[in-house]
Amino acid sequence: ELPFDSERKRMTTVHHLGQYDPTVLSGLEIGDKRYIAFTKGGVDGLLDITSHVWVEGKSLSLDENWKSRIEAANERLAKKGMRVLGVGFRLMNSIPEVIQTDLEQNITLVGLFGMIDPPRSEVQEAVAVCKNAGIRPIMITGDHPLTAIEIARQLGITENGRALTGVEIENLTPDELKNIVDEVSVFARVAPEHKLRIVQALQEKGHIVSMTGDGVNDAPALRKADIGVAMGIAGTDVSKEASDLVLLDDNFATIVAAVQEGRTIYDNIRKFVRFSVAGNIGKVLVMLLSPFLGKPLPLLPLQLLWLNLLTDGLLGLGMGVENPEADTMKRKPYSPTEGVFSRGAGIQTIWVGMLIGVIALALGGWYFFTGRPEWQTMIFTSLAFMQVFQAFAARSDKQSLFEIGFWSNPVLAGLALVVVALQMMVIYVPALANFFEVVPLGLADLAISVAAGVVVFAIMEISERFRK
Repeated sequence: ELPFDSERKRMTTVHHLGQYDPTVLSGLEIGDKRYIAFTKGGVDGLLDITSHVWVEGKSLSLDENWKSRIEAANERLAKKGMRVLGVGFRLMNSIPEVIQTDLEQNITLVGLFGMIDPPRSEVQEAVAVCKNAGIRPIMITGDHPLTAIEIARQLGITENGRALTGVEIENLTPDELKNIVDEVSVFARVAPEHKLRIVQALQEKGHIVSMTGDGVNDAPALRKADIGVAMGIAGTDVSKEASDLVLLDDNFATIVAAVQEGRTIYDNIRKFVRFSVAGNIGKVLVMLLSPFLGKPLPLLPLQLLWLNLLTDGLLGLGMGVENPEADTMKRKPYSPTEGVFSRGAGIQTIWVGMLIGVIALALGGWYFFTGRPEWQTMIFTSLAFMQVFQAFAARSDKQSLFEIGFWSNPVLAGLALVVVALQMMVIYVPALANFFEVVPLGLADLAISVAAGVVVFAIMEISERFRK
């Protein structure tokens, strides 16, 4: 056997004639030939090694007329989106000791057959999602250009019906390929080395490139791509080792789902970092400015640690499982150079932190200067409530909490209730109150602490509406 490879785009097997029923070979002048080689593969390449055609039980020389008819039949099938293979044979006296590619010559072409290999039903939708998300799908295939264009048209990958072949790529300089790569979304009859050139051209144009592959020869392109994705089922071990990711089900739609999940995780990280930094800015302001206002230490180290465990810890866990934004897959990807505090997020983080700090200082100062012993507990409790309400206001950059719903993130809602319950235990359970050095708050005092959180929430919601 001479196995298929992506350069030859064909395969050959050699058989003893005695294996076959004589009716299969009717019309052949076998003579002393004892072996027969069958070759199948891409029609274009097969014609290069074909010398005869099998017509109605007779072997005829392949002339220009027959070659034109075969090429026309190939194009007719390819235009329907079929994968077209040609099949031929060659009679031999003996089997070579070493099976080499020179076995594939003087073939008698028997015929062509077209196979319909439709894309999975979910791929068309996945391609549309990619386009909405600012991701440009590109088809790179070894199929006939007409087949590739038809399938790409069905999937919505191409609109101009243009394809670039491997032969055309070879005739282009690197600069010429770079200039044309943004205009073509279908590459057909390509070899693995062409994939590497395509990846390089796209990267030189400033694109972030994800590349899929399954063969040994795809390894260089997979390594060069920013994100190499190997096929888990059809992929070779070499391609998997060269890749950053392995696609277990070999399904393009899974890549799109992974992109959405990745964007959601990144968005949630951004939200949590901004939430945490804003809360800590508020605490730092309280600790730094209190002495200048004539007050003693407003929060004990143990109280600060408790607040950080409750807010950054428990509430942070809830924010980490926030649902995707409504426009997660309807916007362009963030630039790799873009930071967590870009797009005005840094300014928002600072003013939210200052708002929390100022409200806590105002409450503590009011209670302190009126001689109320609860002043430190008020700062402690109001900070906890303000960060609980801040977490809910920070759940979405695009929608109000009333639009997405309080219980749409049940984890955060549940953890927020846990935080409130734990804070109440610290204040009202005598042993814990003594340990944290706080005093019980009256109902009115507790309501004021909750109101401080509501104020932070309301101002953040109003600010979000103005930003939109």
